[in-house]
Amino acid sequence: MPVVKVYEFTGERAGELEVSPEVFDVALNMPVVHQVVVAHLANCRQGTHSTKTRGDVSGGGKKPWRQKHTGRARQGSTRSPIWAHGGVAHGPHPRDYHQKVNKKVRQLAMKCVLSDRVREDLLLIVKGLDTIEKPSTKTMKNLLTAIGAEKALVVYHTNPNGVNIVKSVRNLPGMKCLNADSLNVYDILKAKNLVMTPEVIKRLEEVYSA
Repeated sequence: MPVVKVYEFTGERAGELEVSPEVFDVALNMPVVHQVVVAHLANCRQGTHSTKTRGDVSGGGKKPWRQKHTGRARQGSTRSPIWAHGGVAHGPHPRDYHQKVNKKVRQLAMKCVLSDRVREDLLLIVKGLDTIEKPSTKTMKNLLTAIGAEKALVVYHTNPNGVNIVKSVRNLPGMKCLNADSLNVYDILKAKNLVMTPEVIKRLEEVYSA
């Protein structure tokens, strides 16, 4: 069975934890991971971009000059895209970039990247992380430095002190904090290390072992 290193909140090593092979020992499927990441980035796009065509800008109507015998190129409107203050040709308009990904595909991609992090020894468990009573950037920095977590994604489970964890991490450069229910493939791949609590491991096993 795959094992993950466990640390105390002080940064001291506290042994290892066996994790479910159904979730943390899955072969890497790059096409599936790629599909989920592309869909994630597409779904993050607002799609509110908009430009005005020649029919939307003000002005025009009258032909600038007669068609022939002026020595100039023929023009039909001053709102043409080739004129200053004219409309935009083939510009972007509001649209929906949403891409649908099947639930089983998303789950497989998540298990693939989690398993890859375990195999690379980049998934670390910290006991007592959710017991932090007040935000402390210094304490969190000392902890992550002690366990060798650089550019880490800190994942916590829903608890009353979750906001303290978020506030302790958000001012550290290269660090990010997420709730276990908001964990996604893109952020896992973007981070170098994964730092979780034992409760998060249990939550992931419950969700992805079914």
